[in-house]
Amino acid sequence: MAESEQGVCHGERHKNDRGCCGKEGKEVEIGSEHGMLKKEVRAGRGETSQYRDGTKATFHYRTLKCDPQRTLIDDSRTQGKPMELIIGKRFKLPIWETIICTMREGEISEFLCDIQHVAVYPMVSKSLRNIAAGKDPLEGQRHCCGIAQMHEHHSLGYQDLDDLNKSPEPLIFEIEMLKVEDPGSYRQDPWAMTDEEKLQAVPLIHEEGNQLFKEGKVQEAATKYYDAIACLKNLQMKEQPGSPDWIQLDMKITPLLLNYCQCKLMLEEYYEVLEHCSSILNKYEDNVKAYFKRGKAHAAVWNLNEAQADFAQVVTLDPSLANIVTKELKKLEQRLKEKDHEDKARFKGIFH
Repeated sequence: MAESEQGVCHGERHKNDRGCCGKEGKEVEIGSEHGMLKKEVRAGRGETSQYRDGTKATFHYRTLKCDPQRTLIDDSRTQGKPMELIIGKRFKLPIWETIICTMREGEISEFLCDIQHVAVYPMVSKSLRNIAAGKDPLEGQRHCCGIAQMHEHHSLGYQDLDDLNKSPEPLIFEIEMLKVEDPGSYRQDPWAMTDEEKLQAVPLIHEEGNQLFKEGKVQEAATKYYDAIACLKNLQMKEQPGSPDWIQLDMKITPLLLNYCQCKLMLEEYYEVLEHCSSILNKYEDNVKAYFKRGKAHAAVWNLNEAQADFAQVVTLDPSLANIVTKELKKLEQRLKEKDHEDKARFKGIFH
């Protein structure tokens, strides 16, 4: 790779062993590809995988600018979980698939990539940041390609990505390969699945959540229900609201969301229960379970009138639950008495 090509590095920086990557090691051009250099920082173990289509690579990455400060753009370690890439899934940053396929488990390497290979990185980074924040990774890019989006929209929502989009630069990817899994030996994350794979995975994930709940692993069960909901929500967002297909998906989401709310009740995350149950009742006014769970959440946060109203609605819709509701109201009454007693003891003598 000529030093003058594509603006990778110029002058003395590329004439020593440290190069633009900034760490000791031998630089190796990757195969027949132009504009990519690999520098191995730590050797991996075993043989290099064949990386057949469907192979899953799990790795941490840091994205750096090729400047003297090695300015940090992204770091997967600060986003809560490593990156998972499925070979052959046509990831929007093809260069990652190219460089990943040169690595072994446990290896740490740096890859210096010319502008031609990283022009779409700002859009990819936005999607990855959305995933880390629990948002839809396709937010804002459903109806046209990433390049068109970058031209049509003034901002990606992140100043550093806007700057990089406006003035593209060569980038360094520091990759630590954690695990390589053969096709069929793992389950993909919901965001990485095709629509058909999402539909097939939902009942399996749902059952796994139920089993974890039975075992008392409430937080883990909530995560499973959330993953199943995410699959269906992603599919639903592609449908016209209120259409038959949208309604059919919503009918599948509702029981999963109620299971999720039950977990959140047990985890004492009451305001999330209030939010989700209210969203269900805005669409399905006769959902007894949503009223009951919302009533319990209201009771837990001392919303007495709202709790009583929800419990009354439960009995109206299903009189067979009257005894259960009576027990909940008695528990609420007892808690209110205890709270009143504690308040009187706490403030006794203040006004004397």
